Order: sequence, then C-alpha cells, then structure tokens
Amino acid sequence: MDLNQLNQLDLNNYGEWPLQVKIIAILIVCIALGAVAYYYDTTPLLEELSSQQQAEQELRKTFEVKQQKAANLQAYRDQLVQMQELFGAMLKQLPNQAEVAALLVDVSQTGLANALEFERFEPQNELNQEFYVELPIIIRVRGQYHDFGRFVSGLAALPRIVTIHNIQISGENTKGNPERLVMQATLKTYRYQEETAK
Repeated sequence: MDLNQLNQLDLNNYGEWPLQVKIIAILIVCIALGAVAYYYDTTPLLEELSSQQQAEQELRKTFEVKQQKAANLQAYRDQLVQMQELFGAMLKQLPNQAEVAALLVDVSQTGLANALEFERFEPQNELNQEFYVELPIIIRVRGQYHDFGRFVSGLAALPRIVTIHNIQISGENTKGNPERLVMQATLKTYRYQEETAK
C-alpha cells in the first residue's frame, strides 16, 4: 500500500479500508483513548498517591518519635521522680519567712566565729523573682584574708542557701596591723515565692 491509496480512502466508508489501514487506525484510536484515560483518570490518582506517600513518611517519623518516648517512658518517670525529690530538697534549703531572722543570726555568727568585725550588716528590701524571693544583705567586715576565706566557707556550710556577690577586698590603712583588710559584699538568701502568699 502506498500514499496514493491512503489519499483515496473514504472517511465515511471505513469498512472498505484495507486491513492494514484498519489495524493502524484502531491502534491510533486505542492509543488516543489510553492517553485521555491516563490524563483524566490516572494522573489525579498518581498525585493523590504521591501526597499519601508523603503523609505516610511524616506519620512514620511521628510514630518513631512517639515510640522512642514510649520505650523510655519509665526512664522519664524515674527522672521526674528524681527531679521532684531534688526540687523538694532544694526547697527545704530555702528559709520561710519565720526562718529568715534565724538565718541572719547564723550569718553574723559565722562572721564573728571567724574573727571578723562587722562594720555594716544591712538587710535590703526583698526582691520578688519569678519563683522565689531574694533577700540581699550588704555587709562590710574587717579581718585578715584567711578569715574571709573561712567566713565564705562557713556560709557555704550553712543549712540554708546563702550566696555572696560583688565582693570587694581592699587594704586597710592602719600602721599597727598591715594584714587587716576590708571586705564589702552583698550576701543573698532566698525563699520560695509561695511563702509570701501565706
């Protein structure tokens, strides 16, 4: 069959076409129908499949994270109990309102026990922080360098939390005892915030 025969084909009478042309025409129509079906039916399904696969990957990652947490749940619970015990122990180191006066006496006695002379022992106004109340105390003491060290060590050994800030040590201008120094500092003690509401 040549091109002249193809040009002579009658489109209204395709039953008379040669067998080879009919087969080619049927193949072209089938391919066209397949392409239309793929475009309108299969392409949206493939896009949905792709989005579902992405969602599956995200769900797998979420599942793995939750599975790790679930596997470590008992360890997290044990850690929470430890943290609560530690928090309770730390709260016990914070004096309540009634114990602050006794703590101030302990601080001054610690200084006197280490041969320090207090020139200034001035509690300041309490400062409310987020979870606790801070009580600063400005001190000025005279003594020798090692006395200051024993004093700070004694503060650390107190059963309640006392911190020392803004330490300034300077020489004292006395001819009789050149080793005497003056220390100025701010001591801070703390109490739990809920104590103020009681």
